[in-house]
Amino acid sequence: MALTENPAPSSPSSPASATPPAPTTTSPVAVADPRIGGLADRLRATYRSGLTRPLNWRRRQLQQMRRMLVDHEDEFLDALATDLGKPRTEGYLTDIAFVLSEIDEMAKHLEKWNRPEKVSSPMVTQPAKSWLQPEPLGVVLVIAPWNYPVQLLLVPAAGAIAAGNAVVLKPSEVSAATSAVLARLIPQYLDDAAVVCIEGAVPETTALLAQRWDHIFYTGNGTVGRVVARAAAEHLTPVTLELGGKSPAIVDASANVRVAARRIAWGKWLNAGQTCVAPDYVLVHRSVRDALLEHLQAAVRDFYGDDPQRSDSYGRIVSDRHLDRLRSLLSGGTVLFGGESDDTERYLAPTVLVDVDGDSPLMAEEIFGPLLPVLTVESVQDAIDFVDQRDHPLALYVFAEDRVVVDDVLAHTTAGGVTVNGTIVHLTNPELPFGGVGESGMGSYHGRDTVRVFQHLKPVLARSTRVDPSIAYPPYTDRKSKLLRRFV
Repeated sequence: MALTENPAPSSPSSPASATPPAPTTTSPVAVADPRIGGLADRLRATYRSGLTRPLNWRRRQLQQMRRMLVDHEDEFLDALATDLGKPRTEGYLTDIAFVLSEIDEMAKHLEKWNRPEKVSSPMVTQPAKSWLQPEPLGVVLVIAPWNYPVQLLLVPAAGAIAAGNAVVLKPSEVSAATSAVLARLIPQYLDDAAVVCIEGAVPETTALLAQRWDHIFYTGNGTVGRVVARAAAEHLTPVTLELGGKSPAIVDASANVRVAARRIAWGKWLNAGQTCVAPDYVLVHRSVRDALLEHLQAAVRDFYGDDPQRSDSYGRIVSDRHLDRLRSLLSGGTVLFGGESDDTERYLAPTVLVDVDGDSPLMAEEIFGPLLPVLTVESVQDAIDFVDQRDHPLALYVFAEDRVVVDDVLAHTTAGGVTVNGTIVHLTNPELPFGGVGESGMGSYHGRDTVRVFQHLKPVLARSTRVDPSIAYPPYTDRKSKLLRRFV
């Protein structure tokens, strides 16, 4: 199974997306890095040695990962600014603080989350005790995207370590500066006998996917997600696919329109729109459409000033290729405001489009940039129908003060996750698993679920030998059959 660069991503992803290679029928490209050949087998030998099993080892690795982020915060923020023009505050909140919070949660509950969990035993097994015993899967591969290149590599990696696995980390080559920092620092802080970071592009990823892993965790777009799934199928390897999709924001007539506009604006233009759970388009009730558009424009002015290009709070597009792709989408509607771009800075202004062509690429593919189409609907039912006629999104946002409307949207739409009267923030609660459904992905993580992804809950039933009732054995007399029917 090989990968190749695709000139334009069809559906970038979670909170992220990788540069989308696409499936080909060519043979994998030879890889010069001698560390890649047989890497999974070498780490499997480490895993079988028992190195990663003790909780003390896992705790130490989590502590070291945390220390790496704290010690080198400025280096990471500089790299994020180089790759994506990320404002330092935004980079810290989304790529540093988020990871620190997840690490702290795992460290706090490490013993509890790895403790056997007692369950009941049916009468027919008595006397017996039953439990679920968490055990690591073995050797796992984490492939990360470019848009949140620290968060989306290290959070799954931390979960894999907390679960007791050996792990290979593959950062995105598109965010090259951040990838270089990660590749240099990870072996300095983490145990390189069990935790390995591999830089590279399509050839390296292809070579990694050709090996047998015990789990593959991929964040990116659906095109590459299918390549990963096919490669994993060769070894019957389970996968977690954190993909993307067109996440809608529904604004009802009962909504607090000013607050809705500000929260949509924040979620949309965070990281210059390069977020897999960013509002991809808005469905607004006709009665509040004009007010919403006015408040969206006011929010952009409040957040980024009269000229967002000069704002130190607004990011940049990751590459010239992605900038060209986004500019090509502008023809799918009428620009209400924004639309300006600058090749030298890979800048594209926060943009709202109206009079949108429903059949245009703007509405056919995940935008993954700072363009926001606003479509008018006559009722909440129209909005629900519009969403239901498309692939299930990774996230859905509903703005309404009428609880009946909220309940109606929740009951009649399917999405990976939902925020009511807000955007994106459902991801920040470690008690809520994050993941997609259908085209937007499979599997979920965050908090305890990040550890569970990389574990097998081994069912164990232990019977006592003090009592050995004969009813359980042949010959099956009528009396035995009657008694067994009562207990089975």
